[in-house]
Amino acid sequence: MAVDLLDFDLEGLAAFCEGLGEKRFRAVQLFRWIHQKGASDFDAMSDLAKSLRTRLAGDAAIGALPVISEQASADGTVKWLFDVGGGNAVEAVFIPEDDRGTLCVSSQAGCAVGCRFCSTGHQGFSRNLRTGEIVAQLWHAEHRLRARRATAGADAGPGGAPLRMVDNVVMMGMGEPLQNYGALVPALRTMLDDHGYGLSRRRVTVSTSGVVPMIERLREDCPVALAVSLHAPDDALRDMLVPLNRKYPIAELMAACRAYLPVAPRDFVMFEYCMLDGVNDADAQARALVDLVRRERVPCKFNLIPFNPFPGSGLERSPPERVRAFQRILLDAGFVATVRRTRGDDIDAACGQLAGEVRDRTGAQARLARRRTIPLHPQNVARSLR
Repeated sequence: MAVDLLDFDLEGLAAFCEGLGEKRFRAVQLFRWIHQKGASDFDAMSDLAKSLRTRLAGDAAIGALPVISEQASADGTVKWLFDVGGGNAVEAVFIPEDDRGTLCVSSQAGCAVGCRFCSTGHQGFSRNLRTGEIVAQLWHAEHRLRARRATAGADAGPGGAPLRMVDNVVMMGMGEPLQNYGALVPALRTMLDDHGYGLSRRRVTVSTSGVVPMIERLREDCPVALAVSLHAPDDALRDMLVPLNRKYPIAELMAACRAYLPVAPRDFVMFEYCMLDGVNDADAQARALVDLVRRERVPCKFNLIPFNPFPGSGLERSPPERVRAFQRILLDAGFVATVRRTRGDDIDAACGQLAGEVRDRTGAQARLARRRTIPLHPQNVARSLR
């Protein structure tokens, strides 16, 4: 069976080439062909020896994922549905902005965390993606968009080099990245490597629902920007919204965030907060959120996310005026608090909407259907502040 070269970071590819009797510089050349030039045909890799190209053609492959569909939003957002086999498909989303191009990448087919407001979690979990399947989403998006730009006659970069299309990657697609740690870290290293995509550590973000031991490992192995799906100011409510909180409660999560920051490329943690009408959006909860991060001494910014409803969630989006009032409390307390602009919702590509196709092995839909309804405020507020 052919080895998928997208599974390797540069060190892994060097070891593979060494096994073929080749020196390290050949691995660097090969890595550049794959990631910088988007080559998938070994015969096109003109500076590799013909004997090596022949051997690679027999023993290796560049595992591009089959594209089931590509959808473009009216706002320029592009969503791809990739076939990862076994009846599973995952989604990746490109979001063009004035100052950057962001790619939202999936790490699992489904998700086992089961957050109440996330359509991926309601589909259940099938399996972790391989490193190559994570990297293939970036590989496809970068070179597909680059080719499209060239066809449109857009300007090239200095010296005629093609302009990079994706310069910001967020591991916020389907899945909990830190529950697929072994595949995640080599993928991050490929994204960061100057011979690969050359992304800044500040421009690669891992979003987690709070897998505390893996935050601690990421700090040592590959510290990139960190985003934490918080969504509640206290354990009582967060237990209901993010079931992982029962294993790693807020105090442990905050301690892990504090320990992460000294080696992080940014001097703050981004706390994601999905705004759910009557659940977590009261003024009292905004004040409790301020009290929490001050008490735990975690330098942070807040990203308030309008909830994107989906069938069976039983939840509603907070009205705009409620979001603004919540934001104002955070701003008045001296925190940076932005409201995420909803992008791609006309193609179900907005935050929390990625679902793909998952052959669930966890019985998530039945389990979530049995879960009791989240109480609305003021009762919910009173409970969360006890």
